[in-house]
Amino acid sequence: MRVNKLPAEFLETLTSALGEDGARRYMESLERDRVYGLRANLLKITPERRRERLPFLSRAVPWCGEGFYHSPEYRPGKSVYYHAGLFYAQEPSAMLPVSAAGIEPGHTVLDICAAPGGKTTQAAGYLRGKGLIVSNDVSISRCKPLVKNIELSGVTNAVVLCEKPERLARRFERFFDRILVDAPCSGEGMFRKDPDAVSGWSAHKPEACAAIQRGILNQAAEMLKPGGRIVYSTCTFESSEDEGMMEWFLNIHRDFCVIPLAHEQLGITGSALGAGRIWPHLQEGEGHFVCVLESGGEPAAARSGRSGRRVHGLEYFRAFCEEYLTREISGDFAAAGESLYRIPEGTPDLSGIRTARSGWYLGELKDKRFEPSQAFAMGLMINDARNVINFKPDSRDAEKYLKGESFEADVGNGWALVCADSYPLGWAKLRDGRMKNKYLKAWIMR
Repeated sequence: MRVNKLPAEFLETLTSALGEDGARRYMESLERDRVYGLRANLLKITPERRRERLPFLSRAVPWCGEGFYHSPEYRPGKSVYYHAGLFYAQEPSAMLPVSAAGIEPGHTVLDICAAPGGKTTQAAGYLRGKGLIVSNDVSISRCKPLVKNIELSGVTNAVVLCEKPERLARRFERFFDRILVDAPCSGEGMFRKDPDAVSGWSAHKPEACAAIQRGILNQAAEMLKPGGRIVYSTCTFESSEDEGMMEWFLNIHRDFCVIPLAHEQLGITGSALGAGRIWPHLQEGEGHFVCVLESGGEPAAARSGRSGRRVHGLEYFRAFCEEYLTREISGDFAAAGESLYRIPEGTPDLSGIRTARSGWYLGELKDKRFEPSQAFAMGLMINDARNVINFKPDSRDAEKYLKGESFEADVGNGWALVCADSYPLGWAKLRDGRMKNKYLKAWIMR
């Protein structure tokens, strides 16, 4: 990027904040290549196995224990391990907010501006399948990649909603232990990564974004349990959207305080109020601001979720599990038309809320039979299935499967879980030694 393309108003503000030498170093950083990152999926792979399976991920992101840098020449989407959900391609600075949230197994978590799913899937890894994560985005079109990334990562305790924050607040009053607010912002921190962020910037944009941010933060405060935490983040350097926004929030919500970030330990830059920043000229990442807000009071007792109800056709799902799985899939189930879901524990009634996924999508109930979904396969482990096709990760057969092709396989008849290097990829249906490929068509590798 050429520095002279940056807006004059932005350069003036930047120089005031960093001084002439700091502004010069920042502008020089825009001439360098951006950095690339991958985050290991804690639901799928341990650090030990990561070193075995993904040895090229050797240089760690300082502020995220499961985050790693990779060279721009590497194409994650071409790896069978990507299609097995072992890692998520994510800009390194975007890994900081969830790392700083203190999410633990059993927590209820809201990702209020979630698409495309980086923070949701990272939070799900910290939950380890226990607790509930509500992943929301107001845009229906953005919910599509959000759902895919959740399912690809094997997340089984997520609900995906498509609602405005004010409607969520009426349903989830004092409900969440952690709320992630990756707020819409003026995007100055993305100038190196995304040239469109430069052309879309104006001197009035921070003011417009700040109005949206105040509304989201007020709604988030209503949904947080006493003793819970809001993690507020932006990808802008504009103080009115960052430190100034936090000062405004603390003045309005007197029962909140800031939990200071250990910026030296995390390898980030300290900021006012105990918040933290990532600068592209000081750290290996794009621009980011993060602040952790904690509400006062004792943590609230966990609320009970929706009561179970009889689901017509559930016996066909149970028959499928008995025939093809080695373990029972238990919990609260619900059907939407022919689609069957397992509802995460603690999920409240979602009637009247626009819902893209009401839990772990298991498959379709039709014609007195059950047909398993791609999401069901991705949430299983190889030992969960009785019939397994396990390809070598670099085999031609694994590539053929991901491209939707069918071929011969000798593992008996009926449904089989298809894996690569023992990690599930999807389903196949076998008959007389011939495999019918059931890999989800929308996911086929091009």
